Amino acid sequence: MPVSLRERLEAVIQSPILLVACDYDGTLAPIVDDPAMAHGDPSALSAFAEIDETNWTESAVISGRALAELRGFLGAIKPGYVVGSHGAEWQRVGIELSGEQRRTLARVCEAVRGVVGRFAGSRVEAKPAGVALHVRGLSEERATEAMVQAEAACLQIEGVHVRRGSGVVEFMVVAANKGDAIKRVRHVCGATSVIFIGDDATDEDVFRAMSGDDVSVKVGRGETAAGHRVGDVADVARLLRFVADRRADWARRRNLPDLARCAILSDQRTAVVVSPGAKISWMCLPRLDSAAVFASLVGEDSDGVFEVQPVEVIGRPRVSYDGDSFICVTEWDGLRVTDYLDCSGGRAFQKAGRSDLFRVIEAAQPARVRFAPRLDYGRIHTQIVVRSEGLEVQGSNDPIVLRSPGIRWTIVNEGVHQTAVAEITPGGEAVVLELRYGTSNFAPTIEPEVIRREQNRRFWSGWAGSLRLPTRYAPLVKRSALVLKALSYGPSGAIAAAATTSLPEQMGGVRNWDYRYCWPRDAAKAASSLVRLGNTGHAMKLLDWLLEVVDRCETPDRLHPIYSLSGGLLPPEAELGHLGGFGQSRPVRIGNAAANQVQLDVFGPIVNLVAMLAERGAPIAPDHWRLVRAMVRAVESRWREPDHGIWEMRIERRHHVHSKVMCWHTVDRAMVVERAVSGTRNPEWSKLADQIREDVLCNGWNEAAGAFTGAYGHAYLDAGVLKIGLTGLIDPSDPRWIATVEMIERSLRKGPTVRRYEIDDGLPGTEGGMHICTGWLIESLISIGRLDTAAELLDQFASTFAGPGVLSEQYDHRHRMPIGNLAQAYSHLAFIDAVVAMDSVQQSKATE
Repeated sequence: MPVSLRERLEAVIQSPILLVACDYDGTLAPIVDDPAMAHGDPSALSAFAEIDETNWTESAVISGRALAELRGFLGAIKPGYVVGSHGAEWQRVGIELSGEQRRTLARVCEAVRGVVGRFAGSRVEAKPAGVALHVRGLSEERATEAMVQAEAACLQIEGVHVRRGSGVVEFMVVAANKGDAIKRVRHVCGATSVIFIGDDATDEDVFRAMSGDDVSVKVGRGETAAGHRVGDVADVARLLRFVADRRADWARRRNLPDLARCAILSDQRTAVVVSPGAKISWMCLPRLDSAAVFASLVGEDSDGVFEVQPVEVIGRPRVSYDGDSFICVTEWDGLRVTDYLDCSGGRAFQKAGRSDLFRVIEAAQPARVRFAPRLDYGRIHTQIVVRSEGLEVQGSNDPIVLRSPGIRWTIVNEGVHQTAVAEITPGGEAVVLELRYGTSNFAPTIEPEVIRREQNRRFWSGWAGSLRLPTRYAPLVKRSALVLKALSYGPSGAIAAAATTSLPEQMGGVRNWDYRYCWPRDAAKAASSLVRLGNTGHAMKLLDWLLEVVDRCETPDRLHPIYSLSGGLLPPEAELGHLGGFGQSRPVRIGNAAANQVQLDVFGPIVNLVAMLAERGAPIAPDHWRLVRAMVRAVESRWREPDHGIWEMRIERRHHVHSKVMCWHTVDRAMVVERAVSGTRNPEWSKLADQIREDVLCNGWNEAAGAFTGAYGHAYLDAGVLKIGLTGLIDPSDPRWIATVEMIERSLRKGPTVRRYEIDDGLPGTEGGMHICTGWLIESLISIGRLDTAAELLDQFASTFAGPGVLSEQYDHRHRMPIGNLAQAYSHLAFIDAVVAMDSVQQSKATE
């Protein structure tokens, strides 16, 4: 392998998402006179298969062959993307030709057959969208003459596209080339770098389409736009083996925090992420949606970390919660670290600005502490001063100190920041480190740490003990409820969507969003799940917050999709370019541009929450009734409009079926509240609900898809449409509902998870399955009587809980790992709702 090629491969192999693509003939298989005998080289195919199985690596074969034929030659090798007919045949989707194109293809076939009749040894190959003339059996002079005659005959036919290859010329009735195909594959898989290997003249389109950071390799002789060249298929096999081995080694050496084993801490004003190994990798102060002081979770340790580890790490640490609390315990043999945010003394409901993080170290072996705060995500130079009782952080508007009496700190300069390090000697009493935000006072607390810890334990466990839990998966349901409580902002009642920002929906990709705010829709769903478990307090507090937000709106129909935890508008979305991202997933974003979208599904969950409270006998205040009427007026005003929908696609507005259903749900549930409040039924509301329902049933059903689809006039499946049945808009026995549930299960379910949709949403890359969609599918399967399938999927959903039991937004079924933001409210509420639904139907069957 040429040195220059090896060096470029070494560099590109470290790309966050690497796409390795190639042609088939002349790369994975040798060129032969009879294309039907072009069997793949075993060494090349083996290495290519290993590349596809490597984490964060995609593979593609892009060929001029017909798609079905190409798949047959690949056999057991299953690349992520298989593209035939120079890009005209995509994955498993064949080509549908128009009547005019079919007639043109017939004329082309007749013309090429005429040429073959004059040139013995040539042959014609019919393809789904074209005709190929093979001339490898002819002399060079005769081959050239045959191709010239075929081109002359076919170019007289309108709508024909000519592609010359090695020993072949193709005449296609659709416009397609491999250059466009590689661009499409790159966009869909979100590749940050591409390696492409090709031998044919048609591969030159790919070489010209690649960027300067990619690696293009020409096989064989001839002029080329490729940056590198190898001799033959044997060289390709060696190149692929080099890439397979180096990429696998790179993937093994990545030191990413295991999100499945991350814990969160909460004082209901801010949150902390404790990564495996007692590492505080994320903490925002003073509020959950404020700037981070520790941000290594979305960067490097130099971006802010507070860690305690044994000097000699032996074995994998164990991470768990102390009972039903957010007291996190990390243990190695000979070292135990206990972490919690202090909730005692009513702090959870006080205005943010004064928080205490406790770290209790019990060491039977030497331990090392590293304290590296980085103010404002590291954008402010952070200095540390050693005081007699600990450390003082300088550069912040609000005082920050680390009380650590008896610890000898060493200050290390790290660029514009400073870091404090110390060693803990084994034996003696436990060492207590107390990070205090909002005070410069180093004085000891009035109550000892052990008492405060017990108060914190009771704060969480006492609340959890009041819940009415289902019989199935009670511990996981309880933990999910605790996570929802942890996301509740005590001072206002708002509920955050998650505790973090920019944990990627695709490792190495750009689908990285800030979820540290309150979506009224998501918050209402979370509060509703707690109501199902017998807790109404958070629902009442949230409704008070929502009333204040709505009262500040110009009109109720202008309710924004997202607000800060205090109820204010969000700042503009911004990117933190200096942070490298989790697993090189850039950009790291703060703020969320979706706050300015139109999402007409926001009203339904709010009214449903009030209705649920009414059905359970909770006191519905006049202000709650006023809020319900305001939501109905909003629907009345805007339900006919297109919107951006629940999934917040950054494309044009559509008439999303889920949004229409939620508009119907708003009015339908408002009538429940009306009966509870006044004992009457508004005929105008009833008429409006019927009108919306009829619109959904008429326009949401797609006959070609055989299901309700994502938006009016679009054929793509969307798990959001499961709310059609779950809200009661359609009867569960309706064949259209049953067909929709079964179609979504077949098409969008991937192992233990369910994808939202499988369409181009305007962003590069892909994503995993969303836990909330999994929950919806479980409930939907229950509604159509498929209890065994629902129970199986519920068991698989439960299996995605690991370690401390904190779920992320999504699950990557291919790599079997959580992805997306941590402590995701949607994920935990979905699990609660699914288990409650299963428990309810099984109890009903038991009493029959």
